[in-house]
Amino acid sequence: MNGSSGPFRPKLPPWIRVKVPCGEQRAHVEDLLKTNSLNTVCRGAQCPNLCECWHRGTAAFMILGDRCTRNCRFCAVGHVEQPLPPDPEEPARLAEAAASMKLSFVVVTSVTRDDLPDGGASHFARTIRALKEKIPGVKVEVLTPDFNRAEKDIRTVLDAEPDVFNHNIETVERLTPLIRSKAQYRRSLEVLKIAWKITGGRIPVKSGIMVGMGETDDEVVQTIRNIRGTGAGFLTIGQYLPPSKEHWKLARYVEPSVFDAWGGFAREIGFTHVASGPLVRSSYYAEQLAGDGGILRVKV
Repeated sequence: MNGSSGPFRPKLPPWIRVKVPCGEQRAHVEDLLKTNSLNTVCRGAQCPNLCECWHRGTAAFMILGDRCTRNCRFCAVGHVEQPLPPDPEEPARLAEAAASMKLSFVVVTSVTRDDLPDGGASHFARTIRALKEKIPGVKVEVLTPDFNRAEKDIRTVLDAEPDVFNHNIETVERLTPLIRSKAQYRRSLEVLKIAWKITGGRIPVKSGIMVGMGETDDEVVQTIRNIRGTGAGFLTIGQYLPPSKEHWKLARYVEPSVFDAWGGFAREIGFTHVASGPLVRSSYYAEQLAGDGGILRVKV
């Protein structure tokens, strides 16, 4: 771990205030997930927006199990070398739950499955198709692992016609080997570039980064440039919050004005859809970010 003594997460600054609404809708979402044996990245990754999103009746579904074959130092999802085989009934159950939640926009992500020949790409495709068959007119955003840059696997996912293809860079190039288990910065850029090339930009390509992990402002700007260079047009930038003292140590809280500046820069160099703020996450208000407005300003 980087750093040494001291609290793993210093006191939250005044501009970070996580909303914790309560109500029947959150309980309804929890019941649906439990009944259908489904995982969410909301809970698995300890997302700070879980309560708010579940109260709104939304969730980012996590397929292919709840244990990852990689062990990134920022992530709260569990790690195991040999996860259970994919559940062939999961796509249908997920579609049923999404229909019960009356969702018109569904985010589907997964753990990384380096143990599978296709990295889980075919399971992604079945899930997209199940959703589109179950819910007429539904839009589906996928947040995928890197599939070890296998173009055939990226194509498998895109052939199922998701409405947004997302793969996160997560952090700057210098920190990638320290923080992202088995991942490579340039390989992730290639995934985005391949996804854009396969559809010629017909399916929007999205990526995201976390800040506060020890990067410099200049490195963030360069990362934004690199992502845009792949053809990606959607971008999210959010504050890293360590899940526990065992994870990568927080280096700084970034002020909202800096997020605003990065968001403005991203728009200037050609990103059409940008969400930049302390509580922004890849799937937070994804349906609004993917809408016609093109920019999401998250109040803190």
